[in-house]
Amino acid sequence: MHETARFTLDPAFTVGEVNPRLFGSFVEHLGRCVYTGIYEPGHPTADDAGLRQDVLDLVRELGVTTIRYPGGNFVSGYKWEDSVGPAEDRPRRLDLAWHSTETNRFGLSEYIAFLKKLGPQAEPMMAVNLGTRGVAEALELQEYANHRSGTALSDLRAAHGDKDPYGIRLWCLGNEMDGPWQTGHKTAEEYGRIAAETARAMRQQDPGVELVACGSSGQSMETFAEWEATVLQETYDVVDHISLHAYYEPVDGDVDSFLASAVDMESFIENVVATCDHVGARLKSKKRINLSFDEWNVWYLSRWQEQATTFEQDDWPEAPRLLEDSYDVTDAVVFGSLLIALLRHADRVTVACLAQLVNVIAPIMTEPGGPAWRQTTYFPFAQASRYGRGQVLDVRVDSPTYETRKYGETDLLHATAVRAEDGSVTVFAVNRGRTEALPLEVALGSLGLTTVVEHTALADAAPDARNTLAEPERVVPHDVTGTTLQDGRLTATLEPLSWNVIRLA
Repeated sequence: MHETARFTLDPAFTVGEVNPRLFGSFVEHLGRCVYTGIYEPGHPTADDAGLRQDVLDLVRELGVTTIRYPGGNFVSGYKWEDSVGPAEDRPRRLDLAWHSTETNRFGLSEYIAFLKKLGPQAEPMMAVNLGTRGVAEALELQEYANHRSGTALSDLRAAHGDKDPYGIRLWCLGNEMDGPWQTGHKTAEEYGRIAAETARAMRQQDPGVELVACGSSGQSMETFAEWEATVLQETYDVVDHISLHAYYEPVDGDVDSFLASAVDMESFIENVVATCDHVGARLKSKKRINLSFDEWNVWYLSRWQEQATTFEQDDWPEAPRLLEDSYDVTDAVVFGSLLIALLRHADRVTVACLAQLVNVIAPIMTEPGGPAWRQTTYFPFAQASRYGRGQVLDVRVDSPTYETRKYGETDLLHATAVRAEDGSVTVFAVNRGRTEALPLEVALGSLGLTTVVEHTALADAAPDARNTLAEPERVVPHDVTGTTLQDGRLTATLEPLSWNVIRLA
């Protein structure tokens, strides 16, 4: 067993309030995320709108809030007009982003109806196409979606069956425009200019919109930080957030570095914050730009890159099986650590979207005509969304370390704690050690806590255990015994390679 890891919690030392949007997700027209994912007319559970109710139930249980749509790379070729009106009249289009055929049977109205069925916590986050389109089309989409009535486009929405406006407050100004893979890829100067023009125009239509400018597609991009600085120089006064995207996978079998992925995520966040604040200082602005981490996950990207080279040029399938990663226990522990990283920066990360929601690198999987089930990554997200609401307490760990090829010496313990309105506290903790348990002691100071309500862990003797169609409940969180709270001190043992949720009252 390792030496004991320790930290102290004090209600006087907080990071910030968790924005509910931190528990957002992402639905893109990619693979089977939409078709046979959330939308499958004819499925035994489908409602009259074609939405799978088994999936709706799982999404509600997952606790997802904001849902970003319709992309992703898809949005850079998106014609919003194709996705409205009678479904049978909508055009079929080639989707260059994912080499597929888009039927447009599921469109803007269906997306809004899906959110309404999830409940009031499900907020729209709409992306506009700044790859192949521009200011005029963004304004038209905004008018169609949000203007009450009395104009050509608002009346068209009503004629299409949606009398009430959609009320979309949060908008993404394009997607990953720094990426050479993006249709309509731009330099930072080109993108900054069109983003600023679009932002000003959208604010003329509605001064209350919230806008997200595209940041870098990853910290490893050659233009990282310079891109953000240039874009914000143009847009600082007219946007509210800048986006971050990050995906992680084990490279060359280096599991120890993979388990420390959150080290990279936290440095990414801190570097973008520094860049934002530098631009603000240079502009002598009192405004603060917040971060929208609107794509994050474990993604076996190298597998996709291999698959992408095998496409037949003339083959443009409908809803093919793409990016259907199957997640094991190791992936779930890394995933939980990424959630901890987001919570630890809740003062500046005010939006975050798990990419994606169903089938495509997703916590929920489905079979066409068949069942839906929870992947291992489902559980950390559901628990964080449920218990990670309130004030994030400042956690500074004193932890034994281990050596990683990519990040050097790294703490075995990664942790945060959130204090709810009722004074209860939830500790989220990951043991990155693969073979040994990690003793944990937490000094609880003046928090007034007396009881361990629950300690659950996601861990397994087989780190590659996963949930599948054949074994949909192979991996689930289990109760941990022996965790105690006495005289203001919490004592627990974290199993090897584990995601832990310890609830205190």
